[in-house]
Amino acid sequence: MSDFAYSVHDAAVRRLSAAEALGERADLVWIHLTSADETARRWLDEEAKLPPILVEALTAVETRPRCDAVNDGAVINLRGLSSETMAASDPLASIRLYAHEGRVFSVTRKSLNVLDPVCGQVAAGGIHDPGDLIAALALAITEELDPVVADLGDSLDACEEQLAPGRSIELRRHVAEVRSRAIGYRRFLVPQRAALEKLAGLPGDWLRDDDRLHLAAASDRAARMAEEVESIRERAALIHETLTDLRAEQIDQRALAIAVVAMVFLPLTFLTGLLGMNVEGIPFAERPWAFAGVVGVCAALAVVIAGFFGRRHWLRR
Repeated sequence: MSDFAYSVHDAAVRRLSAAEALGERADLVWIHLTSADETARRWLDEEAKLPPILVEALTAVETRPRCDAVNDGAVINLRGLSSETMAASDPLASIRLYAHEGRVFSVTRKSLNVLDPVCGQVAAGGIHDPGDLIAALALAITEELDPVVADLGDSLDACEEQLAPGRSIELRRHVAEVRSRAIGYRRFLVPQRAALEKLAGLPGDWLRDDDRLHLAAASDRAARMAEEVESIRERAALIHETLTDLRAEQIDQRALAIAVVAMVFLPLTFLTGLLGMNVEGIPFAERPWAFAGVVGVCAALAVVIAGFFGRRHWLRR
C-alpha cells in the first residue's frame, strides 16, 4: 500500500505519512491510500478506526459515482482518467472519498491522473479545507475528460466525411470502437453528474458557497459530456447502419455484374455445347469457314445481349 497525507492550517502546508496525519488537527487533513488488496481495508479499520460502513464504501471493488450523506460528512465516489490500461467497459478509474469538517480520507485502486495536479495545488497553498479539495478534484476530473469526449465526436465527424463502400470494413471497425468507448464513458458520466449535484446541495458547514458553485460547474460540465457521449452513441449507430447499407449495395452491384456476365455467356455456352457434341450430322462440320462462323455468331449474340442489358440500365452503377 502506498499513501501520503497533507495537513493544511493557517496557510501552512505539511506533507506527512498517513499514520502521522491521524493525530493532526488542522483546517484540512487529507489522507490518501492507494491499494488494490486488503491492506487499505485493514488500515482504515484498525488504525483509522472508521466505522465498517465507511470502510466498505472506501474499499469496495466495484463502484459507480455516488454521493451519500453520512453523519456530518459525505461519502463520494468519482471516476476519472488513468494512465494505466483500462478495460473498454470500465475506462475510468475510481476515487472514493469520505469528507467531513477538517478531514478527508481518499482511496484509489488504480492511478488517477488528476491526483498529482491536485496535490500540487495543496502544496502551493491553493486548497484550504475539505470543500476546496473535493471541488478541485471534481473540476480537475471533468476538465481532463472534456477534450477526450470532444475527440470522440471529432472521430465520428471524420468517419462521416470518409463514408464510401470501399472503406466500409475499416470505418465499421473504427465506429464500433468509438461507440464502445462512448458507452463506457456514459456509464459513469450520468451518475457522476447526479453525484456532484447531490453533493452541491448537501447541508453542512464544511462546504462553503464557493465550493458549491465549483461543484455545480463540474456537475454542469459532466451533464454536457453525458449528453455528448449519448449523441456520439446514437450517431455511431446511424453511421454503422449507413456503412451496412453501403456494403449491402456494393454486394448487390457485384452480384448484378456476375448475373449479367452469366446471362451473356449462357446462350453462348448452349450454342457451343450443342455444336460440340460428338455425333454425326453437325452442320458445316467439314467447312473451313465453320469455326470462324461460329465465333462470329457467338460474338454477335454477346453484343446483342449486352446491348439489351445496357439499354435496360442494368450495368449502371
